[in-house]
Amino acid sequence: MKLARRRTGAAGAVVALLLGTCSFAAIAQQSAIDAWYAALAVPDRDRLDALLAPDARIRLTDLGVEQSKAEFIAALDEWETAVAGATIRHRVEAADGETTTVLACYDFPANDVLMRELFRIRNGRIVENGQAVLAEDCGGY
Repeated sequence: MKLARRRTGAAGAVVALLLGTCSFAAIAQQSAIDAWYAALAVPDRDRLDALLAPDARIRLTDLGVEQSKAEFIAALDEWETAVAGATIRHRVEAADGETTTVLACYDFPANDVLMRELFRIRNGRIVENGQAVLAEDCGGY
């Protein structure tokens, strides 16, 4: 009987460890996504550079544009003008492994836009971000 308890205890410990690891991964992904939007709203080039993996790809689906990390960082000069006075709200819709789907409302001074964004995060860094416009207002947020 004692042997069975030890096995159950060990199995329980393994399950707890795995669940803890999964929770830690989810927390790390959420942290990276929260940091992304905070840095994007400013924009904080150094923080965005640190969040993006060296081979990261940013896809602006509606525009048919795909950017490398360097291209994305270089485009922040234009973004800085566009985002002045804006706020960005976001919430996770779904998460599966390395992939998290987010609903984001970009509240610009003159208008707002509702986006669905996909993040692939590996080792705490964003390896892929895909963005698609859902609506020209945030009524569905």
